Amino acid sequence: MQSGLPNRIEKNKVPVFDGHNDFLLRLLSAPEMRESIWLLGGGAGHLDLPRMRAGEFAGGFFAIHVPSPREDEASFRGKVMDNSVCEMLPPPLKVGYAQQTALAMAGHLFWMERVSRGAFSICRSAGEVRAAMAAGSIAAVMHMEGAEAIDTDLDALYVLHEMGLRSIAPVWSRPNAFGHGVPFGFPASPDTGPGLTEAGKALVRACNELKIIVDLSHLNEKGFDDVAANSDAPLVATHSNAHAVTPSTRNLTDRQLAIVREAKGLVGVNFGTVFLRPDGRRSTKTTLEPVLRHFDYLIDQLGEDHVGFGSDFDGATIPESIRDAAGLPRLIDGMREHGYSEELIAKLAHQNWLRLMERTFGE
Repeated sequence: MQSGLPNRIEKNKVPVFDGHNDFLLRLLSAPEMRESIWLLGGGAGHLDLPRMRAGEFAGGFFAIHVPSPREDEASFRGKVMDNSVCEMLPPPLKVGYAQQTALAMAGHLFWMERVSRGAFSICRSAGEVRAAMAAGSIAAVMHMEGAEAIDTDLDALYVLHEMGLRSIAPVWSRPNAFGHGVPFGFPASPDTGPGLTEAGKALVRACNELKIIVDLSHLNEKGFDDVAANSDAPLVATHSNAHAVTPSTRNLTDRQLAIVREAKGLVGVNFGTVFLRPDGRRSTKTTLEPVLRHFDYLIDQLGEDHVGFGSDFDGATIPESIRDAAGLPRLIDGMREHGYSEELIAKLAHQNWLRLMERTFGE
């Protein structure tokens, strides 16, 4: 372990580095309330500064996700039902709309840093993440969920990298110039259509050059394979689970997990109940048992050095046994009761993500 973080973790004080959240989307939906949402909290959603501190939320990937326009989103959401495959994906976004919205969300992220008075830091390297965590500052890494704000000439990718972008999912669950997102469905296979376009393959190669993580979480099976064939970096799914446990289109099959294992990558366990429960239901009435079952399965398939947290806070229905960021210590205690050692818990909670970042975008 490098300096800045203890080799031994004090019981009940395990810092968590999380692979995915949608807090910026909450701010985008209510910008006039962002100060109270971020600094004061109040219980809505899953994240805010007080609850992050209370739950030892020490850092994570903060997603810039451009929502579909309201009329498209309403039509799409109407098709997404528990225990059914969504036959309809929302239409592609226009680049101008996506860029304007993505810039606004990036602005919220930098505002969060400014008003935090040192409690929140945007980080561009694993070394900066470690330093922020050691100083007690929440370490934020800029992530993009869906590359709609990037045109096929990739100029915007280089601009965003200069701003701090270090992780990107080529698609969300809708088509774009780079590929095809996987529809939300249960029970169903992730083999739902074509993979990356030629522009998508070029995006992957450019991300390798810039040392930007390519997130597999919303890719269908053919898109996953295209990333694996075109990337020389560790393969990462920031917020996905095991298809063998919960057969959702968004979860990874054993074949996909074997490819991640071979690439020495990482999978962050998603706390969304539709990706956890064996019945695929969206219900807060969910215990820690399915969360731990996915951890067990992924550790068995990938090894204990290649699994982490990928909560999907503020983007999914979370079990009431966790509830929000302040409930992370309950999950840590559940891991202890389940028989996980302190060393294994530390790996899953933050060490594996730190080492993955060192191997991708550097110290």
